[in-house]
Amino acid sequence: MNKQQLKVKKELDQYLESYYTDAFVKDDPLSIPKRFKKLQDIEISAFFAAMFAWGQRITIINKTNELLNLMDDAPYDFITSHQEKDLKKLLHFKHRTFNATDLLYFIDFLKRHYHLHNSLEKAFTIGQPSKKITIEKSLIEFESYFFQVDYAPARTRKHIATPARNSTCKRLNMFLRWMVRKDEKDIDLGVWNQIQMADLLCPLDVHVERVARHYKLISRTQSDWQTVIELSTQLKKMDAKDPIKYDFALFGIGVNQALDFL
Repeated sequence: MNKQQLKVKKELDQYLESYYTDAFVKDDPLSIPKRFKKLQDIEISAFFAAMFAWGQRITIINKTNELLNLMDDAPYDFITSHQEKDLKKLLHFKHRTFNATDLLYFIDFLKRHYHLHNSLEKAFTIGQPSKKITIEKSLIEFESYFFQVDYAPARTRKHIATPARNSTCKRLNMFLRWMVRKDEKDIDLGVWNQIQMADLLCPLDVHVERVARHYKLISRTQSDWQTVIELSTQLKKMDAKDPIKYDFALFGIGVNQALDFL
């Protein structure tokens, strides 16, 4: 790293001490999967919390909890064991543009997947050797796998992003961060083992992007998949083994308006 990069790292490390804490979790959708013990319940609740992650965090938390309550707060049992009549109570669920059609297909996908596999991690490692998993291929293959049946609703495709459409894939990258990252603080869930922390990519929301541009970690004018790659590459220079821990600093600065320019 050059002198300027070292200066940025030092400042972000200081913010990391402030925002990378248990206090962060209580106001974040990440608090939802932390309520569960069973692996599949953690995966499912985290997946929905991440997919609903646009708008204010309190709204995301409330809508995810609303859905989990409709599933009797036992999402894995509900998804794998429900009868057709049990789905009727879901027909009025809505979060922004995510409606009952989308929800029923998500449930259909998860039921099919868990019939074949014990963990949702398998859906993100399809066709990749265990030591050569890349996030870009993971997300492209996941989207293809998610919509592999011919009855998948066309409208639901907008809720599963893919690098193939040059999306930033913010929600999926956040979901992967939750599932993969593990350290002594146990802030993220860290329940998956096949994907390496070093390979994770930074979730790019408006807060992260604004702060990253302030620190000149992003030079591209647009906000797309290549921007995510650029930012994540810069973060790897600060910590090659766990680069995406800096998501907490960038997001924390932005959401708390910790810098004058914000």
